[in-house]
Amino acid sequence: MTATRDEGAPVSPAPYTAVGLIPEITEIQNRADIHTNLQRLHRLARSAVSMGSLDLPVRLLVLPEGSLQGFADEIHDLDHETYARACAIDIPGPETQELASWARKFDVYLMAQAKARHPYFPGRYFNVGFVINPSGEIILRHHKLTPLPLIEHSMSPHDVFDRWTEIYGRCLNAFWPVADTPIGRLGVMMANEAAFPENARALALNGCEIAYRTSYPLPGVASGAFEIQNRARALDNGMYVLAPNPAAYTGRDGHRVDFFGGQSTITDPFGQTAGRVDHGGVATFVTATIDIAALRRRRTTAAWTNNAKDLRTELYRIVYDKPIYPKNLYAERPPYRHGPYLEKVTLPQIELMRRRGIWR
Repeated sequence: MTATRDEGAPVSPAPYTAVGLIPEITEIQNRADIHTNLQRLHRLARSAVSMGSLDLPVRLLVLPEGSLQGFADEIHDLDHETYARACAIDIPGPETQELASWARKFDVYLMAQAKARHPYFPGRYFNVGFVINPSGEIILRHHKLTPLPLIEHSMSPHDVFDRWTEIYGRCLNAFWPVADTPIGRLGVMMANEAAFPENARALALNGCEIAYRTSYPLPGVASGAFEIQNRARALDNGMYVLAPNPAAYTGRDGHRVDFFGGQSTITDPFGQTAGRVDHGGVATFVTATIDIAALRRRRTTAAWTNNAKDLRTELYRIVYDKPIYPKNLYAERPPYRHGPYLEKVTLPQIELMRRRGIWR
């Protein structure tokens, strides 16, 4: 939705270090509780930037999805409108102002996520990935397009598709914005979005060079799906994929558990793991060197592996000729809770696939 060009972007930025935080998270019950997570995140960020800059300067700092608020709405099947009032933030707001002070202090671009309200959709909230530049300005806001089915209650722009396109248009920037910065072109395909290769391809066709993918829960991490998707999206589109996963998660009852299973990675444009931390549960960070000049050489000189130039788009339009998931699902009502979603969305979608003869 929001995409800008950060002034002064060089053609080929020098290699630098990207740092992905792997924080411990405490589940919030109201917006004031976010302060606890921000304090913990700041301590971790300070150490990570200091250690990460020993070889090359840190220019990019990444906070995984859930870092500010946790996942109370999903875990506890909370009412959408109640969560919007009590826990969702505004962007910009006090929380992003705090993060902006870190970006200025550490002289980094900062990528993060929060459940946030939207001025055009009162009483609702979206899952928003955003980028803050070293001057403390928010230069990108991406609204998650494909929340995790059944359990995630945040709205998607597709759920209010007609109204969204009235406001923002029907174009790549309306759904897959990319910020053009001096450290590369930054975009977001958080968590479940990367389970759909179309989101990565849309970002790539909008110029994205570094994609924010984090976070992903068990059992998708233990099965290998997280790493497979990260490497495939990076390789297919010739871009970096940043995927730090959270550490231990403390619920409202004080119970501490690792919901995520580690496997934090930064994947390079060749689909190779450039940085990796296998363990979960303990706060730490993952780092890797980002070389945008090499990425750009590959995209503009390769004959084979720069796939976007060879897309046969007329063929692929046939694949998507018939709609599948219903648009405007929440144009007139808030998102369903878990039970009704299964009954009114998931099961009818399975039946649709059967009825069309796609599944037996």
